[in-house]
Amino acid sequence: MVAVVVIGVLVFNQTVFAEGLKLGDLCRVKGQESNTLQGLGLVVGLRGTGDSDALPTSRALARMMQLMGGPMATDRMGNLDLSDVADAKNVAMVFVNARIPPAGAQSGDMLDVTVNAISAKSLDGGTLMLTPLLGPRSDNPTVYAMAQGRLAVSRDGPATTASIQGGAKMEASVPAVFQKDGKLTLVLERDFASFDTAQRVEDEINNLSSLTLSDSLARSSGNSIGGVKSSRTWAKAIDQLHIEVGIPEVYRDNPIKFISFLLGTTIQINSHSNRVVINEKDGVVVIGRDVEIAPVLVTHRNLRIDAGGGGGFTQVSDKSDVPSNAKLKSLADALNALDVPTDDLIAIIKTLKRKGDLYGEVVFQ
Repeated sequence: MVAVVVIGVLVFNQTVFAEGLKLGDLCRVKGQESNTLQGLGLVVGLRGTGDSDALPTSRALARMMQLMGGPMATDRMGNLDLSDVADAKNVAMVFVNARIPPAGAQSGDMLDVTVNAISAKSLDGGTLMLTPLLGPRSDNPTVYAMAQGRLAVSRDGPATTASIQGGAKMEASVPAVFQKDGKLTLVLERDFASFDTAQRVEDEINNLSSLTLSDSLARSSGNSIGGVKSSRTWAKAIDQLHIEVGIPEVYRDNPIKFISFLLGTTIQINSHSNRVVINEKDGVVVIGRDVEIAPVLVTHRNLRIDAGGGGGFTQVSDKSDVPSNAKLKSLADALNALDVPTDDLIAIIKTLKRKGDLYGEVVFQ
């Protein structure tokens, strides 16, 4: 059977809108994003599955042993003699990564660590030696965290990837900066990003009255506010992703309350009722009610489905005059009544879109 889901909409003033959504569901505040720390480290204690004949690993191991006071031989030029560690089979050089959450991290916080082998066959049973973690930019030498600990290899994953829960200790604070010069920037989620949505968010924010803003602060602080000259906010859409918002004067000393109030504001955005979303892997087709198709005759094996007058569908129709477009939903319903498989429905939608007879957006997941 063909699974069809129709997107529900509300109609206001001849324009189709989705249900009201909170602004916080549509966007995030710039600066509230995750960052990655990375470094190169050594894993020891492997069971003969480490790097074999890898000169970088030998050099790193010799250098670490020297820094820890180990007796290492040198040649006439003063360089480390790698022959002492050339046969080490229980050591591997690895990439080490840790993710700083969107809210930032403070000195002393413990982060989870992911470890990936470079040439080792397996990291099972290994222990990561103390490894400095730098920022994502290689030209920044700041050590933000130190990672170490025993590796845990997932049973379902590859043996060359491991993790250490709470294996990295933050050595420097990484704050999540959300404002600059009295302004903040909203970043729309990719699924909602468009020029229309950005403009609508700008208009909604600019329509927030000074009275609304002042009352909101009064309720949150338990006091009345009077005599505020500049409590009105302003917003400007920069592009289809970013909206710059000025923090009102009444909130300058407490911007968190303004952000909380702003992200809780309800926004009416255009619905996606002219969109078709197809998940081929799971065999799911989601069809918006406003998706139309041109007058067509669909031939499927021993079936003929014709777009009838007024947007209906009939089997085996000789009518050639079709005065209006049909809904894709009606075609899906007709195919569903005939027990047409979902794979065939997806193939028909692809063909209609390729031919230019499907009036709407088709998204494949």
